[in-house]
Amino acid sequence: MAGYVLAIDQGTTSTRAIVFDDGFRIAGVGQQEFAQHFPRSGWVEHDPEDIWRTVVATVRTALSAASLSAGDIAAIGITNQRETTVIWDRATGEPIHNAIVWQDRRTADICRQLREDGAEEMVTAKTGLVVDPYFSGTKIAWILDEVTGARARAEAGNLAFGTIDTFLLWRLTGGRVHATDATNAARTLLFDIEANDWDEDLLKLLRVPRALLPEVRDCAAEFGMTDPALFGTAIPILGMAGDQHAATLGNACFRPGMTKSTYGTGCFAVLNTGRVRCHSKNRLLSTIAYRLDGQTTYALEGSIFVAGAAVQWLRDGLKLMERAEQSGPMAAKASETEDVYLVPAFVGLGAPWWDAEARGAIYGLTRNTGPNEFARAALESVCFQTADLLGAMGRDWQGDGDRVLRVDGGMVASDWTMQRLADILNAPVDRPVVLETTALGAAWLAGHKAGVWPGQDGFAASWHLERRFEPAMSAVERGRKLTGWADAVRRTRTS
Repeated sequence: MAGYVLAIDQGTTSTRAIVFDDGFRIAGVGQQEFAQHFPRSGWVEHDPEDIWRTVVATVRTALSAASLSAGDIAAIGITNQRETTVIWDRATGEPIHNAIVWQDRRTADICRQLREDGAEEMVTAKTGLVVDPYFSGTKIAWILDEVTGARARAEAGNLAFGTIDTFLLWRLTGGRVHATDATNAARTLLFDIEANDWDEDLLKLLRVPRALLPEVRDCAAEFGMTDPALFGTAIPILGMAGDQHAATLGNACFRPGMTKSTYGTGCFAVLNTGRVRCHSKNRLLSTIAYRLDGQTTYALEGSIFVAGAAVQWLRDGLKLMERAEQSGPMAAKASETEDVYLVPAFVGLGAPWWDAEARGAIYGLTRNTGPNEFARAALESVCFQTADLLGAMGRDWQGDGDRVLRVDGGMVASDWTMQRLADILNAPVDRPVVLETTALGAAWLAGHKAGVWPGQDGFAASWHLERRFEPAMSAVERGRKLTGWADAVRRTRTS
């Protein structure tokens, strides 16, 4: 069989389908954006039907662009925006509510009460997570409480829960498979990452009926076959991982101590800690990096809620630019005498602060502040937040670390941003030749499982550097900027 593999990369603002050939090169791409819904301040929703339509359409587009048919594809790998929560009727497949997106903060009061009740210690011990609206568990409870009759239907086994991967798998297989993988399960607040199973204490705490939950499988596993009516021929689905886990694989971060950071809507830094779970003392997440052949590899993760979304805000909200790629050249023109700090807490602050009530703020404005200074502040905010995460990781991780940071995602195409990132981190930043590492990681899982792509060593050897950015900023300047950032965050936090 030819080594063509299809990756479905279902993201927060768009869906992409990418066909890779056996040389890990892109043969065809389909991409569609879909609507974002903001019913109230801090609430973010997607229509699951919009997501499903874009998946089907982009797969067909990618196959056409590659001049291939479904029969030419060895396997499909799925990667997805994590924590986003869907509940649907098992009989009809119809969602009972819009998907509640990972960014959504509507369950902040529930989380606050759980913390006040002393539940967080148990939750963190079992899941490696903190009690925060970011994760799926409180979203599930909210839907069951708010949709009339939903809780009774769930307890009777008539409803199904899934993160986006599970919802897509259900639809792709014609409702025959209700399953997820270990990485997505690990982001629900319901999964014990050491026992590798749903946990009864957590289910009871968050009032989630076990009958709702999918089966949990390895990241490379038999997930079923697509309905032949969708693409003309049934295709095996053999890989699944949450987006940041897939990006870790796509960046070939297989050795403990390797770190990658993905810059999309948000920013997510992941440090491979190997077969031993590292318990964070600095409010980072201890999570499953991936699970292969029944063996779990763990990671430390830092999550930033707003990265590329800050540039989108400048473009769409403030109308300061027409295209996101203008932000780097604008930042390069910003006045060096203007110290403007943007703390992009539009939906709260993520790691290591976990402040759900914080909201965005800008400091240091003068009469000379203009669009260029705003662009620099937005891009620098991503660099500063990354420095916060990697600093916390350095305090937690006692193993041998690699100072080099591998990066991917839409923002890394900006040379200015990557150079400023290296300057702020005082560490090399490596940008790969293939920037679609999230999709590539999902494709590797499926391709390797199908037997048409190599194992870890062979795949790691295929990772190629496009450019390394070396730090060039003086220690004095770096220290001054980081001090200003720390002061801005302190002023913004609510606790």
